[in-house]
Amino acid sequence: MPILTIDIETAPSQLDWVRAELAGSVKPPGTLKKAESIAEWERDSKPAAIEEAWQKTALDGSFGQIICIGWALDDEVPSTLSAGSLDPRAEANILREWFDILRKMHAGTSGLRPTVVGHNVASFDLAFIWKRAMVHGLRPPMWLPRNPKPWSDGVFDTMTQWAGDRERISLDRLCKVLGIPGKGDGPTGADVWPMAQAGKFDEIAEYCRGDVSRTRAVYWRMNFCTTQ
Repeated sequence: MPILTIDIETAPSQLDWVRAELAGSVKPPGTLKKAESIAEWERDSKPAAIEEAWQKTALDGSFGQIICIGWALDDEVPSTLSAGSLDPRAEANILREWFDILRKMHAGTSGLRPTVVGHNVASFDLAFIWKRAMVHGLRPPMWLPRNPKPWSDGVFDTMTQWAGDRERISLDRLCKVLGIPGKGDGPTGADVWPMAQAGKFDEIAEYCRGDVSRTRAVYWRMNFCTTQ
C-alpha cells in the first residue's frame, strides 16, 4: 500500500472582518471590577490580547490559511507548493493545484488509496485542508480522509501512534527519542509566521519539506521498515 506523507504550514487570517470580530470579542478578565482597572486594561493590555487571539487563527481552519503544502509519495523526494504571498486567493490556487496532483497520483497508483501519514495529521492537517477547501468551494479528492479518527484505516498519525489520543509529543522531540535527525538549529513552527511576514516563502517551503522527510523517517521507524 502506498504512503503519502503530508505537512502544511499556516498563517493567521488576512481578512479584515476576522480582525474586527476578534477585537470586539476580546474582553477584560472577569476579576477586574473597578471601572478604572478595566480602563487601564483596555489601554495597556487589550491590543496584545487581540494580537494573541488573531495569531491563534493560524491553528483554526475556519479562519487561518495555508501558505505551504508539502508531500511525498512513498520514498520520493518531498515536494511543496507555496502560496508565495499572504493573499487568500493564493491559498485557493495551491489547494486547487495540489488536489489535481493528488488525483493524478491516485491514478498512477492503479487506484490504490494511499495511507496518509503525518504528525497530528488527523486532528490538524487534514481537518484544516478540508475546511479551507470548503471555504474556497474546492472539491478535494474523495479518497482523501475527512474527519478521520487517528486510528482510522487510511491514516497513520505519528503523534497519536506514539503518545496516544490524550497526550502530545512534538515531531522534533519524537525524532530525538528515536535517534532521527531533528530540526537542530533550524527554524521551528514558531518561526513560520515571522518568515511569512518577511516574505521568506522559499525558506518556509524548505522547512516544510524537512518536516515531511522527518515525519516519513518516524513512520518508517515505527513500522520497522528497511526503506530509510
